[in-house]
Amino acid sequence: MRYPQGGGLTAERQDRREELRLQAAERFARGEGSTSIARDLRVSVRSVQRWRHAWAKGGPRSLRSQGPASLPRLSEKQFAQLEVELAKGPAAHGWEDQRWTLGRIKTVIGRRFHLTYTIQGVRKLLVRNGWSCQVPARRAMERDDDAVAVGQGGLAPRGRLAAGRGAWLVFEDEAGFSMTPPHARTWSPRGCTPVVRVRGRSRRRVSIAALTCYRPGHRSRLIYRPRKDDGHRDGRKSFSWRDYRDLLTVAHQQLGGPIVLIWDNLNVHKAAGLREFADSRDWLTIYYLPPYAPDLNPVEGIWSLLRRGWLSNVAFTTPEHLIRTIRRGLRSIQYRSNLIDGCLTETGLTIRPA
Repeated sequence: MRYPQGGGLTAERQDRREELRLQAAERFARGEGSTSIARDLRVSVRSVQRWRHAWAKGGPRSLRSQGPASLPRLSEKQFAQLEVELAKGPAAHGWEDQRWTLGRIKTVIGRRFHLTYTIQGVRKLLVRNGWSCQVPARRAMERDDDAVAVGQGGLAPRGRLAAGRGAWLVFEDEAGFSMTPPHARTWSPRGCTPVVRVRGRSRRRVSIAALTCYRPGHRSRLIYRPRKDDGHRDGRKSFSWRDYRDLLTVAHQQLGGPIVLIWDNLNVHKAAGLREFADSRDWLTIYYLPPYAPDLNPVEGIWSLLRRGWLSNVAFTTPEHLIRTIRRGLRSIQYRSNLIDGCLTETGLTIRPA
């Protein structure tokens, strides 16, 4: 097989290609045509013609493999050591920002292995070993990865608790949407940046609280409630604890069973009135996610689907237009439970029957 990103052929694949060329040489000697040889060997006619030309000049010896054009200056063991150094991040090597450029990697190779590489050579080295230039994901500096790992493992017994009680495992999150739509890729003539017309006044905001509900043996559910900004400067722009109380009550009625609720550490989620409400309801059990761990919440995937699909590059005319579009997108997701299941899979969590 080829190396990642087209970095050449492996030694095993080179031997296989040499064997094909030698088989073609035997058929050249018998006077067979290039088209039939290419069809039988499952290669292109152009390759067979090139082999025939070399065979006519130098015989079968000219078709033998010459080995790799050049050996990499860094061995596999040394590149593994380089990957360890790169995993430490640019800050560990004296750079303030967190970008690995070809020039910086070249500097690290010189410091660590006392070898001089060109910029193009560094690029070929990385591509050959499966690296590529990518847009990085963001993660909060305050996040405690150890706490997140513990929390992710701690969700397993809660899932078993929900399954044992015949309860729904419910994740909650909220998000705000404005009249300025999110960007999405679109086709345009090369060198001509496309322009999307949007509303300049975008402070009108719509808040959505959503629940993704999972239960083994049942179809996954999505329940949501919108809240429109009334436009008053002193008015409340987000959900209160009473809004969450009403949402959970409606969810309990729709699901028809107890709920094990998992959500983040928003201060409203820990309001005294909401805690009293939960304590007085035997069908409701509440757990909290680790701080700064949105990747453990499947509802984040719902927002991603909504923004990348129905809301992207849309010129909203009125706040009502925005709300209608949000509702249409969420209703479409509600009818496709596989999307809701995919959001759970993206978190790395699984729900199995007890």
